[in-house]
Amino acid sequence: MKDELELAGPALLTLGRGRAERKGAAAVTPARQGAVRPDLEQVFRSAYPRVVAVAARVLGNRSEAEDIAQEVFLTFGRSAVPAGEAGGWLSVAAAHTALNHLRTGRRRASREEAAGDGQVVTPDIADAVVSSDERRRVRAALARLPRKQAVALVLRHSGLSYVEVAAALDLSPGSVGTTVRRAESALREELNREASSE
Repeated sequence: MKDELELAGPALLTLGRGRAERKGAAAVTPARQGAVRPDLEQVFRSAYPRVVAVAARVLGNRSEAEDIAQEVFLTFGRSAVPAGEAGGWLSVAAAHTALNHLRTGRRRASREEAAGDGQVVTPDIADAVVSSDERRRVRAALARLPRKQAVALVLRHSGLSYVEVAAALDLSPGSVGTTVRRAESALREELNREASSE
């Protein structure tokens, strides 16, 4: 695992930086080049199932979610995020990274379709078996939501409590319910808009 950490670049180090700076906590930056946190293994063992679950909730694919989790933990391993904030930071990083993965995939599919002179590129058989049309529609609609709403919705429906979501997104616990309800409403609107355009 240490070799993987040494090879990883600081691709996601900006996640959570604004929150850490607002709270006056240590910014999410590497302590020194090549340094790995001493608490990484402990945090990894305790938080890995939740990080994979959050990414899987967004992506609908366990193996892709595990790749996202690895990327998130590699970034965390080089960060200065306080250990007490690791759970929330990792959950938010997993949701952001998974949403970025979704958006990148959608752009790639559009480019492939355009390159194929209007011919639709057929997904491989594994993807066709795993995902249904309904799941695709929901994920596409989720990717179109404002980022904070999408992350709040994913975190809440991944089993995080209102207090955990509030801490992860730097919200007051009382506003989490409102944020999640607005996100659910926006998601329904996106789904209805897409259904009416078909």
